[in-house]
Amino acid sequence: MMTNNHVNKEIASAHYALKVLSGKWNLPILAALCSNRIIRYNELKRQVIGITGTMLNQSLKELIDYGIVQRVQYNEVPPKVEYSLTEVGLELMPIYEQLDLWGEKNLERKGD
Repeated sequence: MMTNNHVNKEIASAHYALKVLSGKWNLPILAALCSNRIIRYNELKRQVIGITGTMLNQSLKELIDYGIVQRVQYNEVPPKVEYSLTEVGLELMPIYEQLDLWGEKNLERKGD
């Protein structure tokens, strides 16, 4: 018989992964980064439809803290900042693609 503690340990890693992906803007940001590999802030803001500057900054900070996104700032005038996926972030690409396929398949089924 499984105890609650045992079940919690078994789902802890999946729970963490879903937490990383579950921020309202995290998936759209990851999708843009998957498509572009390296992207500047304003282009990212254009591609993530409906996001405010404040929310983009907050979401990027969260993804950087998780080790998913990296920020590189060049000492130029005006400052140039680029965002890209880290190695850990690149590992999410096939997972993101599978989630997208699963959602597409099941969204169609929901309409039946």
